[in-house]
Amino acid sequence: MTYHICTACGTQFGESAEPPSACPVCEDDRQFVPPSGQAWTNMADLSSTHKVQWIEEAKGLHSLQLSPEFGIGQRAFLIEGPDGNILWDCLSLLDETSRKTVAALGGLAAIAVSHPHFYASMIEWSEAFGDVPVYVHADDGEWVQRSGPALSPWTSEILGLKQATLIRCGGHFAGSSVLYCPWLEDGRGALFTGDTMQVTLDRRYVSFMRSFPNLIPLNARTVKGMGEAVRPYRFEAIYGGFSGRTIKHDGSRVVERSVARYIAAIEDHSTRQD
Repeated sequence: MTYHICTACGTQFGESAEPPSACPVCEDDRQFVPPSGQAWTNMADLSSTHKVQWIEEAKGLHSLQLSPEFGIGQRAFLIEGPDGNILWDCLSLLDETSRKTVAALGGLAAIAVSHPHFYASMIEWSEAFGDVPVYVHADDGEWVQRSGPALSPWTSEILGLKQATLIRCGGHFAGSSVLYCPWLEDGRGALFTGDTMQVTLDRRYVSFMRSFPNLIPLNARTVKGMGEAVRPYRFEAIYGGFSGRTIKHDGSRVVERSVARYIAAIEDHSTRQD
């Protein structure tokens, strides 16, 4: 019996003797099954070929990413907080170095995950640090492949984690969320977006999609609602879900102008006279 991990998306499944027949996360139109077909690994095998790379992104903030790249290739964040440390998003591998590093930083108070593509091995991480609660939005409950007593679905539009705030934006998934941490950036605040709001490669905007790999856009009403969800919060930095996808300044205005740019790009201009 083992906990199999999908090599395409990095999701860890419940305990079984044989690998699952398919990965529902990959078969959904927001992801994909590779041309080579579905393949599986497990924590022990993954630890023999990969490690977790830690980068200090800012004061009290570390990014974590698998090296070499695995699955979707996302980064997670260890956020040092005044009320305890938060792991934002998750990785498929928990290696010994990371266990020791997290313990040295004071352990974890909570794990919060933006959406199903980044669930990864969230229950494994929770169990390693005392069954800390794992917050995922209940709207995405059908996508949980490995459950456990620490799983803490939430149902509201916002959820306070003491000084941090989880905000449901929807869009990419019904429960896609972001995390607001007002104490970071010397009190100017930071927003962690996964790819609920994807930081663009020029690091000047964020963008919004139902599916990034399959190029399925969202409608204007949904994107406007996503912007409205974070409008009450002021933040300087935006930390996206992938390496280098960081906007260091003027984050609140970046989201506002990104929403406006997106809506303008998809509006119907068929009646415009050139």
